[in-house]
Amino acid sequence: MTLPRLLASFLLVPAALTTAAEQPARDARKIYAEFCASCHGANMEGGSAPSLVSGQWRYGGDDAALSTSIRNGRPQNGMPGFGATVSEKEIRGLVVFINEQAGQASSRRTPAPSPSADTVATGKLHSFRVETVVSGLREPYAIAFQPDGLVLITEKRGTLRVVEKGVLRPEPVSGLPAVDSGGQGGLFDVVLHPDFARNGWIYLAFSDQLKTEPNRGAVMTTLIRGRLKGNTWTDQQIIFRAPEETFRHGGNHFGGRLAFDKNNFLFFSIGERGNQVDAQNLTLPNGKIHRLHDDGRVPVDNPFLKTPGAIPSIWSYGHRNPQGLRFHPVTGELWEHEHGPRGGDELNIIQRGLNYGWPLATFGMNYNGTPITDVTARPDIQPPITYWLPSIAPCGLAIYTGDRFPKWKNQLFVSSLAAQELRRLEVKDGKVIDQEIIFKGLGRLRDVANGPDGLLYVLLQDRVARLAPAAE
Repeated sequence: MTLPRLLASFLLVPAALTTAAEQPARDARKIYAEFCASCHGANMEGGSAPSLVSGQWRYGGDDAALSTSIRNGRPQNGMPGFGATVSEKEIRGLVVFINEQAGQASSRRTPAPSPSADTVATGKLHSFRVETVVSGLREPYAIAFQPDGLVLITEKRGTLRVVEKGVLRPEPVSGLPAVDSGGQGGLFDVVLHPDFARNGWIYLAFSDQLKTEPNRGAVMTTLIRGRLKGNTWTDQQIIFRAPEETFRHGGNHFGGRLAFDKNNFLFFSIGERGNQVDAQNLTLPNGKIHRLHDDGRVPVDNPFLKTPGAIPSIWSYGHRNPQGLRFHPVTGELWEHEHGPRGGDELNIIQRGLNYGWPLATFGMNYNGTPITDVTARPDIQPPITYWLPSIAPCGLAIYTGDRFPKWKNQLFVSSLAAQELRRLEVKDGKVIDQEIIFKGLGRLRDVANGPDGLLYVLLQDRVARLAPAAE
């Protein structure tokens, strides 16, 4: 790191992140076993005290009510308070753990549809069939439909595939740059320029490895654009490549989603690469949503353009691993979802220059069951629209614009990896008012997209499928 950038980093990292580390907090599961299981049951099924997974709450089941019960107890019912022996961070971890177990129990009580090719699934608003349209893929990641009928599909392992007249070309597109596909790395999003019919530009995001080290080098998300001639990638241009000193080792949290707004500005996401505090550091590109012109130039009205040492393309910060990014066709809002920690996956509306909190505030905890913080909200941090507990590992976001499912019009669809779900979210006035699991259990989903035929397309582990109305 150069001396000016190093000095700037001290100015731009909040003081709260540079203090001495706190004593490690305890695993929520172990705390539950020590203090709670004897009354509420080893699996929260209930005993001398009520079940914690039945969905029935005597004193309220929201976060505040659960925290109060743990901290102060319910002496009238013989429950002692644990505020003297369990820290605020650990209380937060217990709340996450209890809600996680309750959510899993609720899913078991009301299983979501898992339709096969010859069955009809019945949803709240529409019934549908899931039809395979392209098979023979390996971890497809994103899909784009050209106006001439060709379909582009990225595969995580670094290949770009073309579907022509419904048939997958046998060979991947040649001429792409080398892609580091270790861990969560790979070839990510593919989007067409809004004026693609005239200029032919195709945009790709991928994990780019430095070649300066003898073994596996440092990696960062890079953006390029190029054109397709036959089955060859040509005319490549680099749209964004981070300063080499900001590349990171490890295979986590690349982001890699792209979206154009109505003015042809290109927005894209980069995850914090597993380094939590980097998300708050404006001298680093990771943990951010960025904004550029379509050719890679920095817009003159970007929020941190004049901040000394800041990466000038940054639009918002405090993100963990954003893997969903789409503009709403009616409101123009930029919707984003990101992988949080355990129990902290978030859905956000991205606004200019705002801090989205990671890791200063979160609704989740570490994957080992220890809390990150007891802070879920701060006045200087933009709160999420909603969050998922248990975590679903969201990957891919669409806002339905077709006419084949009229009651789904302009609603959000989120695909997920760990939960293997496609979810529908109805939003009103910036709030989620209804949420439905459309289907579950067909495999890991990396993307969901609108097709030119008015249907929804989903990318499963080895194929592309579409949702078609049951009546058809």
